[in-house]
Amino acid sequence: MIESQAPVPQLSRHNRKCRALSVLAALALATTLPSEAWAAEIDGATLGLAWGLPFVGILLSIALFPLFAPHFWEHHHGKIAFVWAALVTIPAALLVGLTATVHALVHTALLEYIPFILLLLALFTVASGIVVSGNLHGAPITNTVLLGIGTILASLIGTTGASMVMIRPVLRANDDRKHNVHVVVFFIFLVSNIGGSLTPLGDPPLFLGFLKGVDFFWTTQHLFPETLFTAGVVLTAFFVLDTIVYRREGHTRADPTPDRPIRVTGGLNMLLGGVIIVAILLSAKLQLGTFTVLGTEVAVQNLLRDAVMVVVTLVSFFTTPRRSHLANGFSWSPIIEVAALFAGIFVTIIPVLSMLRAGSAGAFAPLVAMVTNADGSANNAAYFWLTGALSSFLDNAPTYLVFFELAGGRAEVLMREGALTLAAISAGAVFMGANSYIGNAPNFMVYAIARQQGVKMPSFFGYMLWSGCVLLPVFALVTVIFFRA
Repeated sequence: MIESQAPVPQLSRHNRKCRALSVLAALALATTLPSEAWAAEIDGATLGLAWGLPFVGILLSIALFPLFAPHFWEHHHGKIAFVWAALVTIPAALLVGLTATVHALVHTALLEYIPFILLLLALFTVASGIVVSGNLHGAPITNTVLLGIGTILASLIGTTGASMVMIRPVLRANDDRKHNVHVVVFFIFLVSNIGGSLTPLGDPPLFLGFLKGVDFFWTTQHLFPETLFTAGVVLTAFFVLDTIVYRREGHTRADPTPDRPIRVTGGLNMLLGGVIIVAILLSAKLQLGTFTVLGTEVAVQNLLRDAVMVVVTLVSFFTTPRRSHLANGFSWSPIIEVAALFAGIFVTIIPVLSMLRAGSAGAFAPLVAMVTNADGSANNAAYFWLTGALSSFLDNAPTYLVFFELAGGRAEVLMREGALTLAAISAGAVFMGANSYIGNAPNFMVYAIARQQGVKMPSFFGYMLWSGCVLLPVFALVTVIFFRA
């Protein structure tokens, strides 16, 4: 009891700071929000730009803290996310009432955040139980095949899952190479990003699209040419570069990893991956009724889908041998961090999405003008590059949501009349997450694993030099061939 009472003065100071921040936020927002604005359907035209500052703040925190204050970020990322979320929820509760605010939060949690996190959790756990052991010699053709396999896997088990499964075999295959940095850089391009563009399982932005009503196989049908072209060009560029490097360096040192046949273990986890796909497909097909929770209508089939994700996670974790988890460096820390950060993102994005729905009548009218042609049609090239530019440095999932809403936010319309626009948004979010280490979560994970294995990875700006030289010309070709109209 004595120990629990000791920190009270410090907590009081912290609370005073939080209250002060809340009051300042309320004062800043008071002139931009009428009392009816936080209703079930928020009128985004009544909101001012100040409501978007917490969203910008949390995205900049995610982008900058891990680079410039990694130790602080490791211990306090959850608190930082909470503060940004509080700067939306507390002023809203003070200005329009607790009930309306709670209803908005429940709506976001039940229909978007919880399904999103549970899918990531299930894929993360399942992928951690699939182990590729053995060793191959990292000749150019072998490396190209490994990267190609990883690129295909990315749309089946997610970019994070494919990166976890494939990075260690790729590193083992090239641990006798004098120059192997380029192998990891292209791995990030292909496996951690571009390969995840064909299903909602591949990359978080596409699953958010699925939750918004985009059909499961829509991206498979509409992004296949773009993905095949982009991955094919990048993979070809890798093969040419790796061949040149391989011939110049020769075989200069012995392979530290003994040659062993390649062996894949984790058959049950592969089966569980299939269960995830079936559960998602059935949730889109079945109609089992609905029920209401605090003003939010929840479909029974979606609740069952989310329950399947929990069951898959538990079965995978408790049936996977400990040695498999050790081989993949399994830890709950990454998914816990993702859950905390996305809780903040999903809260702070609520008013932003409302302003985007207002279109030219809202605070984001200049952004609407940038993606609209003179005749009122969508500028698909602008959608591709603006979505991609933000996805390069901010998280690509909320970036996708921003431009999805900017394009109208109605999946049934975007999948048909706006198909090219939705394809441009989807491709920009997924492909251009490869432009920097912070564009997509697996990028930094692969970077950290490679450094632990002794690979001299380029700096933040050094990596961007690679992506600028390799990817930007490819994306320019993608624009001309696919998104010029």
